This record gives sequence, structure tokens and C-alpha cells, in this order.
Amino acid sequence: MRNYESMYILHPELSEEELKQHVERFTNVIVDQGGVIVKTDLWGKRRLAYEVKKLKEGYYVLVLFQGEPAAVQELERIFKITETVVRYLIVRLEDDDDTEVVDTEDTTDTVETVENVEAVETVEE
Repeated sequence: MRNYESMYILHPELSEEELKQHVERFTNVIVDQGGVIVKTDLWGKRRLAYEVKKLKEGYYVLVLFQGEPAAVQELERIFKITETVVRYLIVRLEDDDDTEVVDTEDTTDTVETVENVEAVETVEE
């Protein structure tokens, strides 16, 4: 299974009960597709960065989950047909194995080399 992060914004005029029902519905979509919910974080009502569908606020919800690509496709389909979803984004997170392969020493050497090249160019001018 792959790791995913989903952030969605729900309509600001939803009641607390309606909000919980929507969150539970989206969570059930993931679980029904064989996924596992790692964390659900309700951020509450926040101001949007810019006006979307004539709305200035929305309920932000962050969900970390593990699942197959089919679960993501189904969740995205449900987001699209749900009128109370203002915006959504689903991102695939890197696996833990991939992050261990990255070597920080190589990037440090590259930065130093670039700085040395710029310094040489400055001296020549």
C-alpha cells in the first residue's frame, strides 16, 4: 500500500453534525477500498487564501492514509460529486525507503561547488 495525504475544504455553513457525517463518509470510502486511515485532523473553520465559489471561509480537514490507487480514484470521484466540497487535493507521499536513499552530503558538496564557481566568476570580472 502507498502513503497518501488528502486535504479538503468543506462548505462553511455546514453544522457540526453534517461536518462529522461528511468526514465519516470520506473515511469510509477509503476503508471500503481496502485502505487504512493513519490520522484525521480537523482544522476547523479557516479563512481561504482567496475567494472560491464566492466563499471566503471553509472547514479544513487533513487525512493521512494508506491505500491502493483505486481508493484514491474512488475518493476523488466522491469529492467531485459532493457539492459541499469546496476544494480538495490528494498527494502521494514518498515511501520511507526512498527517503533513506537520499544522501545529504552530496547536496552539500554541490552547493559549495556552485558557490565556488560564482566566486571565481566574480574574481575574473
